[in-house]
Amino acid sequence: MQTLEDYIASIEKKEHKEKFTALISAVQSKFPQLQLVFKWNEPMFIYKETFIISFIKTKKHITVSPEVAGIKKFFDKITACGYPMGKSTFRIDWDKAIDYQLLYDIIQFNLDEKQDYPTFWRKADK
Repeated sequence: MQTLEDYIASIEKKEHKEKFTALISAVQSKFPQLQLVFKWNEPMFIYKETFIISFIKTKKHITVSPEVAGIKKFFDKITACGYPMGKSTFRIDWDKAIDYQLLYDIIQFNLDEKQDYPTFWRKADK
């Protein structure tokens, strides 16, 4: 099983390690009810066995995955931040600021919508 420390140690640049550490710490501080787990070799936050959000480090950016519903709900805000998007993810380049309020809003949306969700992922139509 991978640990957060091992995951962060695998990030090459010191300033990227610090940024990723600050991101994870901020989420843990704001949402202590979330559990940080590793699935598919990536750190993700879950609540009551359902996926809430994940953060994946790459050489060029942090990939944020709030599922398709999170992308759809916050499309305008993600676009306003200048974060490139995919269908179910967006990217925060290492040299770009992290909009923590946007992340907190996405996490709260997922917590509210998936409060008693019966499965790990949303159904495909969400």
